[in-house]
Amino acid sequence: MGQRVLVVDDDPTVSDVVRRYLERADFGVRLAGDGQSALDEYTRERPDLVVLDLMLPGIDGLEVCRRLRTQDPTLPIIMLTALGQESDRVLGLEIGADDYVTKPFSPRELVLRVQSVLRRTVPAPAADRSDELVDGDLRVDVARRIATLRGHELGLTVREFDLLVFLMRNPGRVLRRAELLEQVWGWTFGDQSTVTVHMRRLREKVEDDPAEPKRILTVWGVGYRYEHV
Repeated sequence: MGQRVLVVDDDPTVSDVVRRYLERADFGVRLAGDGQSALDEYTRERPDLVVLDLMLPGIDGLEVCRRLRTQDPTLPIIMLTALGQESDRVLGLEIGADDYVTKPFSPRELVLRVQSVLRRTVPAPAADRSDELVDGDLRVDVARRIATLRGHELGLTVREFDLLVFLMRNPGRVLRRAELLEQVWGWTFGDQSTVTVHMRRLREKVEDDPAEPKRILTVWGVGYRYEHV
């Protein structure tokens, strides 16, 4: 088996289908049916990624996401949400989920999302570790996937890190949300509020005053622009 995925869903049918598809893709899979079991399983197994349903008995998915993110800021988390849960989906992204899949969903699509997120977490071989982005006291080692601000490592999620790299590699350009969604998430369509939420979280980590940003600027009605300080 390859990398380990924890699937958290209280519907045994959904969990079993997801497990079978992930195992066919060579993932090791553990299952949990409620929030407390998910937290216990995470502590025991330390999976490489968590697929997390928001609607769980006991401790709900949002609280599980919050607690997991507190324990490990870089843990990849993909949420499963129902069509009518847009507000919960946005809140989940704000708490720290990297991606989401809306129910009903294609198990093949979920596997592709899992593979996409995990692929971005793997550091490059040592011979390729030469790509560093610098903006004043903000430094990003792209190959090792480490970002530091004034010498302190930033706890960026997978998507936050990729978003920061794309912004820093395109300084001065006005980047539309649709372009960011395609280039960073790999989606040719989707909810652009995902970009807005991740941008807000990223500002909180790289800006001295997120309310008055100096690096990540909003171009109203269009998108965003990155400026060196």
